[in-house]
Amino acid sequence: MLLGHVVKGGEAMQKDKMVSMTHGENWVRRNSSALLASLLCLSFAFFALAASHFSTPVEAAAAEDTPQGQFLGVATCAGSTCHGRNEADGEIVRQDELLRWQEESTPGGAHSRAFRVLREPRSIAIAKKLGIGDPAAAQMCLGCHTTPAFSKGPRFQVDDGVGCEACHGPASSWLSSHYAVDVTHARNVAQGLTPLENPKARANVCLDCHFGSTDGGQFVNHRIMAAGHPRISFEMDLFSALQQHHDEDADYLARKGRTNSLQFWAVGQAMALERSLSLFSKPQLGTDGLFPEFYFYDCHSCHRRIYDGADARPQKLNNPARPIPAGMPPYNDENMIMLSAAARVMAPGLAKEFDARSRAFHAAMAEGRPAAVQAAQRLRQTAMKLADAFSRSGFSRAQTFTIMETIASEAISPRFTDYEGAVQSVMAIDTLLNALVNQGAVSESAANDLRVQINNAYAEVGEPNSFEPRRFRRALGGAVRTIRTLR
Repeated sequence: MLLGHVVKGGEAMQKDKMVSMTHGENWVRRNSSALLASLLCLSFAFFALAASHFSTPVEAAAAEDTPQGQFLGVATCAGSTCHGRNEADGEIVRQDELLRWQEESTPGGAHSRAFRVLREPRSIAIAKKLGIGDPAAAQMCLGCHTTPAFSKGPRFQVDDGVGCEACHGPASSWLSSHYAVDVTHARNVAQGLTPLENPKARANVCLDCHFGSTDGGQFVNHRIMAAGHPRISFEMDLFSALQQHHDEDADYLARKGRTNSLQFWAVGQAMALERSLSLFSKPQLGTDGLFPEFYFYDCHSCHRRIYDGADARPQKLNNPARPIPAGMPPYNDENMIMLSAAARVMAPGLAKEFDARSRAFHAAMAEGRPAAVQAAQRLRQTAMKLADAFSRSGFSRAQTFTIMETIASEAISPRFTDYEGAVQSVMAIDTLLNALVNQGAVSESAANDLRVQINNAYAEVGEPNSFEPRRFRRALGGAVRTIRTLR
């Protein structure tokens, strides 16, 4: 897959290699507090694992005798005939997947590093403020910084961080069969392998940690963020690209089909909104004492500098899609904005319903929690309709260009009044452009001019405290003008 998000020596390279990127990964790295921590954080030393710790196919076959749904641990996948090679020379899969999973120098190693971050000074300081003791032993942290396993095999280790089974599912029921001769992917899925090629299935897995869930240790509330935890942010296609450990070769295409990055982006936006509204609707998560749970609100609508002079001008810009009284903190609508743009192009029959229910939800926030929860449930239903519609859509070249233009159009651009929505928009433009290049719909050379404009937009969200909406809109508008020349 062509990654416009990854740097490699400043030179553009073709598929199956890291390629020169736009500001994208540089922005991700600079804003590790917003994204890479959201990608999870820190590691165990792969090469320090003893050879006896690794399994062979024969040993893996013994998994058939383990309880169904048991998590067997990274070591069970690490044999040199499985996924533990030093070279990507496997006939069907690369077989160096664990090496890439634990690569220290790239975002692709973030999952393996997830546990180790809990022993770093920042995590220890956060835990001290929260009064939870050792973060490496606190359930509040382990839910996302390790593989949440309800049943553990003898080789499962907590300090593996976020291992294979966190995404692919507990391996006891499918480990021995997934490498058998003539076994099908459908058979593996039937036995419990998570079908990550399905955008809705992947989103549900990713969102547990990258957005939150009701399970223990998988909800970063405002108190945790106030103690120092990074803000949660998520965009499924970008994060998938940064974490990709496989090649989409002929065998992959035969078994699972080609990944549609545009579809993954759109479905990811819909599922993120559905998850947010679902969590908000739960009393134990949606409130915090006398206050609402501020995790769900736009951080920078409150975290602004205060000017108290007679000539002070309000910093907040009017947002036409949020019919709420002045002074009320707005719900974080970054995914709503992206969905509004995508729906206008890919699901026009649902677009008006979605926009109407979005506005009604914002308005209901001023009426009280019961009204807001009811409006959230209606908006959730439409978000899921959009996820289903996007899952069935092919996303043509023309439609993709139109979505990119719509994001920065006069209909959508006035909604970029806050930092979070601006971040999502520039990630979206970057993701959609890279998908077009990867599909051969736009040449790499033709895309370079647009990447200059995207870099300018990334620069405008490089520092949250200096974000200026009008300046950002102008930068995004420059990108759209270049998009039109590419069409």
